[in-house]
Amino acid sequence: MTDAILIDTNVLVYAHDRGEPVKQRQAIETLAILQPTGRGRLSVQTLAEFVRAATKGRTPILTVEQAYQQIAYFSRMWAIFDLTPLIVLEAVRGVRDYKLAYWDAQIWATARLNQIPVVFSEDFNVGADLEGVRFVNPFALDFALAAWA
Repeated sequence: MTDAILIDTNVLVYAHDRGEPVKQRQAIETLAILQPTGRGRLSVQTLAEFVRAATKGRTPILTVEQAYQQIAYFSRMWAIFDLTPLIVLEAVRGVRDYKLAYWDAQIWATARLNQIPVVFSEDFNVGADLEGVRFVNPFALDFALAAWA
């Protein structure tokens, strides 16, 4: 078990997405386990992507006001990593050396440079370990939330 886990955008979005009830329940339970213990971490990138994903389209899952309230809540209750020039450089290295998509590379770089050994996301190669950062899909059928509590 690890001390800290970086949460990717999809976990935040699914926690509000009534159109994905199974993933919504899993996301809510995951956040409920990690937030009170202080083990969960977010990034500025994740917050920005959450607003965009939750408020876009013809039938957004949140209003802009609801998204604003969620970001205010996350800002009060979660440790949030800033985006820095060093993270951008490291992300570009992740694109160059590991062929990651840029935004995924930036999540990886944020975790790596802040010494966070695990990222919860459905967007990476599940179980992969990239320079000490392991990717875990909290929506996988074999994911055991109790093991992270």
